[in-house]
Amino acid sequence: MSHNHKHDHYECNSNHCNCGHTHKELQREIKHFDSHAEQKIYIIENLGCANCAAKMEKKINDLPEVELATITFATKQLRVASNQQEHLLSKLQEICASVESEVVVKEYEDKPVKIMQKGISAEQKKELLQILIGGIAFLIGIVLKIPIAHVISYLLLGGSILVKAAKNIIKGKFFDEHFLMSLATLAAFAIGDFEEAVGVMLFFKVGELFEDIAVERSRNQIMAAVDMRPETVQLVKEDTVITIPAGEAKIGDIVLVRPGDRIPLDGIVVEGESRIDTAPVTGEPVPLKVEPDSKVISGCVNTSGLLHIEVEKVLEDSMVTRILHSVENAATSKPKIDRFITRFARVYTPVVVTLALLTAIVPSLITGEWKQWIYPAIT
Repeated sequence: MSHNHKHDHYECNSNHCNCGHTHKELQREIKHFDSHAEQKIYIIENLGCANCAAKMEKKINDLPEVELATITFATKQLRVASNQQEHLLSKLQEICASVESEVVVKEYEDKPVKIMQKGISAEQKKELLQILIGGIAFLIGIVLKIPIAHVISYLLLGGSILVKAAKNIIKGKFFDEHFLMSLATLAAFAIGDFEEAVGVMLFFKVGELFEDIAVERSRNQIMAAVDMRPETVQLVKEDTVITIPAGEAKIGDIVLVRPGDRIPLDGIVVEGESRIDTAPVTGEPVPLKVEPDSKVISGCVNTSGLLHIEVEKVLEDSMVTRILHSVENAATSKPKIDRFITRFARVYTPVVVTLALLTAIVPSLITGEWKQWIYPAIT
């Protein structure tokens, strides 16, 4: 089967074309533009693994009722195109939980993003406390040479990793970071390198915590920076001004925008003169003068005068919403290197594990020096 579209100036006429797609991936990208199926967004809470997200995406795309599914790890959003959305949520939850048991799939609530509070979450504080206690036990084991301290430290730091690895093995999934960490550190214990086993697990947990904090902050800051949608607008009703949710404003409504406020919706000035800062939307550094009959777009900041603006576009169609959706859609489109790395990892990890096992077993059978060869194998 062939198709005639071009990508990156290469003709794609086979199952694996020069641009790094597989034929199935290309078909899905075509569907993304041509599909008339209902599109819905879900949020995947507790998603902490980009590789797991790729596995979830593949399994969801394999569902017969799904035309296209894309997971954006940066925003934890799952976009699904399907004409059977009403029966899909439970299946999505089942698939995602089978890959990463802690995740919860919920329907997306389209509301302005709030910047995350400074500091770390309760879950991250719990993780940090566990690392500190495990680290203290590790130091006691090093200083006093008490093996039991190393065991306690290892269980505190690596207990959850061992559990996850065991669950994945039961499901037939061996080659992930939990399996690799468990295999390497348990092998180190087996040859008596207690300090190295615990040390490796300690650094892994610290790195995992820092990564989690950094990703969460970046995700919130990026989305908050591009999400300029207002929560409320000041609606002018005869001689009074009332506050209503921005999503309830209709075309033809008159909204009041005070100096210093962000213009909430696209519209046209019917009363007042001012200068507006368009830099948040267009990047233009010079404020723009507006007067009656001037068109204004949402996201810009009113810098001086009081303005009455007639709404021309509702919140869903306004510039601020389109900017947000453009960023989300850009994140959804996977570059060629991303697709290559996903395919490469499927081969790389099993090969490395196999080579490590061969390094440990083959020379040891010949020389009888098991410890000598197990050490480089687990390294």
